[in-house]
Amino acid sequence: MSREGSVDSDADGVGFIMESRGVGASTMLLTPPGESVSRSPSPFTTRAPRKPPPQGGLTGRLVFTIAAAAFGSAFQHGYNTGVVNAPAALIQKWISQTIDINQTAEINGTLTENRGSETSQITVIWSIIVSVFCVGGMIGGSIVGIVADRLGRKMGLIYNNIFVVLAVLCECSAKWLQSYQLIIIGRFFIGLNSGLNAGLVPVYLNEVSPANLKGAVGTVYQFVITISIMISQLLGMESVLGTEGGWPLLFGLTLVPAIIQLITFPICPESPKHILKTTGNELQAKQVLVWLRGTLDVHSEMEAMKAEHEADKNASRVTLRELTGNPSLRMPLIICVTLMIAQQFSGINAVMYFSTKIFMMAGLSDAASQQATLGVGAMNVMMTFVSLVVIEKAGRKTLLLAGFAGMFVSTLLITVSMAINIAFLTYLSVAGTLLFVLFFSIGPGSIPWFITSELFSVAARPTATGVAVVINWTANFIVGIGFLPLANLMGSYVFLVFAISLALFTVFIWFKVPETKDRTIEEISTMFRQASYQ
Repeated sequence: MSREGSVDSDADGVGFIMESRGVGASTMLLTPPGESVSRSPSPFTTRAPRKPPPQGGLTGRLVFTIAAAAFGSAFQHGYNTGVVNAPAALIQKWISQTIDINQTAEINGTLTENRGSETSQITVIWSIIVSVFCVGGMIGGSIVGIVADRLGRKMGLIYNNIFVVLAVLCECSAKWLQSYQLIIIGRFFIGLNSGLNAGLVPVYLNEVSPANLKGAVGTVYQFVITISIMISQLLGMESVLGTEGGWPLLFGLTLVPAIIQLITFPICPESPKHILKTTGNELQAKQVLVWLRGTLDVHSEMEAMKAEHEADKNASRVTLRELTGNPSLRMPLIICVTLMIAQQFSGINAVMYFSTKIFMMAGLSDAASQQATLGVGAMNVMMTFVSLVVIEKAGRKTLLLAGFAGMFVSTLLITVSMAINIAFLTYLSVAGTLLFVLFFSIGPGSIPWFITSELFSVAARPTATGVAVVINWTANFIVGIGFLPLANLMGSYVFLVFAISLALFTVFIWFKVPETKDRTIEEISTMFRQASYQ
């Protein structure tokens, strides 16, 4: 067998055809089986003027790579956000029984009755179980830059599944070992996993996608999150796994997407930009592009990648001090951080976590509230899918403005329906909530996750992404902890707080957030060096 057909087992992507002479290997990769590849020189291939390369499109390999990266990662983020909601009462009952058993064992069979303090203790324990997921997310997000640079985007995601295995072992054995502390530890591990995923996946998807599809591909992460949240809601129903014997399996199912990713993702390549940055191997980076695009015509994209690499290769990884000290980097960082805060302080997690309670506060019955909650989940999935289609046509800024302005109006509808005790206005709360989720899904839900990768060069991207992810998880934690006490304090007017936040964020987006659609990183960097952004 000739040298050209050999497989390099050391390549980042399994199955790549590697060679040391030009793009002959890539030609062999794209030649149908049984056909030979001509090695004779051709004036057409060497001297004919190059026509403008077509915009990149979806290929089977690119779709497979996107699915392998996003499904096994974003699923963990969404599923473990929603999995604790439906079986909450069952798990709290088990925690109460566990405390009784442990107390009985400690005092040799004598159980002291103190139900008031026990109820308070269970509430605190449950709050910790829910919120420690966000704490893990903060820590995971804070090390995204280190992991992305040292392990790479691909290997970072693969090794991240170790935390999934640890989480499942802890959570599934908790009931058998009568230890609620194991659930807390497991939730922390899966939070670490989700925090890393939230930073690594958007960067990886951005770097393997053609320029004209970056927005749509970036939305895939949020789309998978919405699907997995709805799946957790369905599986948590009493008729499925929301039972005393079934809830440990609910936690255990999070292992399934991890296994799928460990099987499929090793076949996919490392990001070509990361390869070029860390090894300087232009041939290998080009072969990855050829593999992903399904065509040899990657010259234009390769030249743009090389230009970005040349601009960054003399600079080490950008530190947080440099991000905040350099005026041309400071404003992109402020934009990314503000959008992450806006996403969480819009009130979306208050709606997703406590929608059933919100509907009950508006006067709906328990059954109607649960059905409305499932409707909210379905709306979230449907409209996020719609955003996949429209994001490259409408643009990022347009969808952000439409999304946050629409959410502002929706919060006013929810407030009116909750404040005025009239029967027909009860259903206005459902309409307002569905509209709220609709507007969130078309832009604010997905764009903050990938716009960081569009605003920063390769050198600054890992650090900036890490900062943005930590801020998002911190804001998530604040909303999750603070909403119920705030609702108890303000009652029906609690959503006015979110309305004020949404109005302020909409003004910020109008004046400060640039349109990144169809713009290169060089064009965006030049824009931020202008006086108006300083």
